[in-house]
Amino acid sequence: MLMTDSLTQLLGRLWLHITVIRKKQLGLLFIFMLLTSVAEVVSIGAVIPFLSILGNPDAVFEYELMKTLVNQVGITTSSQLLLPLTIAFIVAAVTAGGMRIVLLWGQTRLAHAVGADLSYQIYKRTLFQPYSVHVTKNSSEVVAGVSTKANQVVRQTVQPILISLSSILMLIVILAALIVIEPFLSMTIMLGFGLIYGFLMWLTKNRLISNSRRISGQTSQVIKVLQEGLGGIRDVLIDGSQAIYCKTYRTADLSLRHALANNQIMAQSPRFGVESLGMVLIAGVAYMLGSGQDDLDGVLPMLGALAIGAQRMLPMLQQAYSSWSNIRGSQAVLRDALELLEQPLPKYVEDPTSEVVLFQKEIVLKQIAFRYKKDCSWVLKDVDLKILKGSSVGFIGTTGSGKSTLLDVVMGLLQPNEGEFLVDGVLISDRNYRGWQTHIAHIPQNIFLSDATIAENIAFGMPREQIDHERVRLVARKAQIAETVEKLREKYQTTVGERGIRLSGGQRQRIGIARALYKNADVLIFDEATSALDNETEHLVMKEIDELKNNITILMVAHRVTTLRNCDVIIELENGAIKRKGGYASMID
Repeated sequence: MLMTDSLTQLLGRLWLHITVIRKKQLGLLFIFMLLTSVAEVVSIGAVIPFLSILGNPDAVFEYELMKTLVNQVGITTSSQLLLPLTIAFIVAAVTAGGMRIVLLWGQTRLAHAVGADLSYQIYKRTLFQPYSVHVTKNSSEVVAGVSTKANQVVRQTVQPILISLSSILMLIVILAALIVIEPFLSMTIMLGFGLIYGFLMWLTKNRLISNSRRISGQTSQVIKVLQEGLGGIRDVLIDGSQAIYCKTYRTADLSLRHALANNQIMAQSPRFGVESLGMVLIAGVAYMLGSGQDDLDGVLPMLGALAIGAQRMLPMLQQAYSSWSNIRGSQAVLRDALELLEQPLPKYVEDPTSEVVLFQKEIVLKQIAFRYKKDCSWVLKDVDLKILKGSSVGFIGTTGSGKSTLLDVVMGLLQPNEGEFLVDGVLISDRNYRGWQTHIAHIPQNIFLSDATIAENIAFGMPREQIDHERVRLVARKAQIAETVEKLREKYQTTVGERGIRLSGGQRQRIGIARALYKNADVLIFDEATSALDNETEHLVMKEIDELKNNITILMVAHRVTTLRNCDVIIELENGAIKRKGGYASMID
């Protein structure tokens, strides 16, 4: 897995996907970071007068300006000054701490809001991809991107950026204040710490990048094993292959967690050594300041300010370094998320007023050819076909002959590489295929059912409150599923379970047929949709469908030629081309 972009370039690409409202919120957060930094400096600066009063109370009255100020508020002795200064010091410290808490709240909430935006955009852009993209992409990659990797971008990129930004701002402001107090020693301490963390960043950079690749790859692998093991649970149980899936899962998960643990160790471990070194440096500074002074009263306030300043700076330095480690360690994950975020959206998403396509006469395919990739063989080639409105057309052929692919082209799911697909003389293209798809209802061989009620699955994609329950019952009767449903205790409100696991294969297919009829489309496409039905049920379903003739156009792929006996024409495909066509009688000879 190659890292084609630098970290800076990746962050620049990420910035382009931050919404305008989030950018404004980031601006407000940045202003609050500056205010919090100032509050930190004020709390540190308050140490000097506070310690001065404790060490030499009468020293304040030696300055005319201070003497005038304190006299104006009625303070005439040093003992009267001690309480107000103590309160002022406490207020400064509490205010700074409170602002840090608010800043943490703002950073965390904003980071997760950005994460929600990114996750939604990944999901949206993936759903709107052409069917040809979906059939060539592993769903585990998409699931990992939408859920796990989007969350990792929040935890390991967005949040660390905000934390490091606030830490760096506070470091700059606090360092500037300490330089005013004691320039040479402040610069020396900061330079020493900077060199230590700079060396650590150089030392761990390549290891973090390597771990980021492992995290990205193993995250997808973990999702893949989960999907395959649970999705094929029936075969897993029959074959007794649980141990194989468990081993594969453990290998991927253990590798993932090792990489995460290594990154966490590299991000957190320098803290303890550097803090210990910081105490040594502060002790050395105290010795240097105190060894040349007979009277420590003037030294203590300055030493206290330096000590508190250093105590504030060390955690911020560690936060900045830890944030950098997290960002660097999630570089590959960020790149994967960006690739999903940068998937192009169809034009009709931005302009929902898709061109209307009328269907009153015929569907025409002229010299249609299709293949999934340039280096792949042709799935369809030189297909010429005319389908009249209201007709019923059946398709037969061996597995791999191109039947389902041809229907995908007719449904606008696949764009032909060569030839033209026309409806009433209008070319179907990227501009208007959504308008054409409003005419179509599809019943595949394997019906997808969501873990919802029967009514919701029949009215699939319709908001619950907008379901026409009378129509649900009508199409259920036509699909020969009403009698079965109405014997259930909760009838149409019965939950079918994940992927309809509580229903038989025939029941699932009949719900799929009812779903197509509910859509009230004028083109029904059956892709071996009756293969799981027994002969009697298939006969009843086909009888209901036959009664719809003249109102709708029916295209049907069937495993059994007898299913197509009432079709106006039957077309046989072989190796992606039309081999022959004719009526039922001629096709069974």
